[in-house]
Amino acid sequence: MRIGELAKRCGVSVQTLRFYERKGLFPEPPRRLSGYRDYPPEAVRLVRFIRTAKTFGFSLRKIRELLAVQRRS
Repeated sequence: MRIGELAKRCGVSVQTLRFYERKGLFPEPPRRLSGYRDYPPEAVRLVRFIRTAKTFGFSLRKIRELLAVQRRS
């Protein structure tokens, strides 16, 4: 899915998704031939996790650490 669709599904802005990507919270997705980002369906779950963790007071740094541990499992 394209970045606008992901943003809409997650209730965040496109700029927020790009910010999360720059901060290393999730990897840059592959791009379509047109150059648009092509996010996999599991990106919705990931963005929702990030938002939930933020509501519990986790910093972006701590969220990145949690995600790194999860990826190693």
